[in-house]
Amino acid sequence: ASNLRKTVYVLFLLFQILGAVILGFGIWILADKTSFIAVLQMSSPSLKTGAYILIGIGALTMLMGFLGCFGAVNEIRCLLGLYFTCLMIILLTQIAAALVIYFQKDTLKNELSGIVVDLIKDYDPSNEDKRNLQDAWDYVQTQIGCCGWTGAKEWEDNEILKNKSNTEYPCSCSNRSKDLMEGRGFCSLEDPVNGTTYADWPVHEQGCMDGVEQWLKDNLGIILGVCTGVAVIELLGMILSISLCKNIHSEDYTKVPKS
Repeated sequence: ASNLRKTVYVLFLLFQILGAVILGFGIWILADKTSFIAVLQMSSPSLKTGAYILIGIGALTMLMGFLGCFGAVNEIRCLLGLYFTCLMIILLTQIAAALVIYFQKDTLKNELSGIVVDLIKDYDPSNEDKRNLQDAWDYVQTQIGCCGWTGAKEWEDNEILKNKSNTEYPCSCSNRSKDLMEGRGFCSLEDPVNGTTYADWPVHEQGCMDGVEQWLKDNLGIILGVCTGVAVIELLGMILSISLCKNIHSEDYTKVPKS
């Protein structure tokens, strides 16, 4: 029994760390202002709701870890049972969320495409109300090395560029945008450094959709590994908490005086 309790204590400590990581990830989604996540959370209420859910799950996981450890130390079966029930609910919620994402991936992709297309159409460097969102998209185009969602031609639908006689694109679309002082706003064919005119506008040919999908493919193994590790820890926590709960029950039963 003592070895089982030691194992449970270690597992409960892991859950405190796991809860802190989930909590921190949810806070990061809400606080991030300079990545593709920022574009999504500022445009899509579903991602912001998901961030609050992550914060809630992280806080609940940490609380359950504390209650589970307290129950193991003091041999309180009801706390261990509560810990098992909450773990099962969290695990089932994660499985349900994974299934929804998998079966609704086309719907989510279309929603994401709509968000970015609207952002490109309404992109206006002088609009301070949307500056954070637009700066986040400029950051995405610069870091991934892409232009538009499916390609640079999408920028021809921008309300400001429609009225321009010369060819312009966002500075962040340029394959030399990292050399500019600021990767925001529009740049023309004229080189901002020496004043010469480009024969062809040097923008990235790849759309950001391909870049984001490639990033997901490159990191899919890490994402699946982390999710699998979390699920395994949760299953171990459920198994060990039930084992300890039964062990406590048997010990209490043997202490009952025989008539």
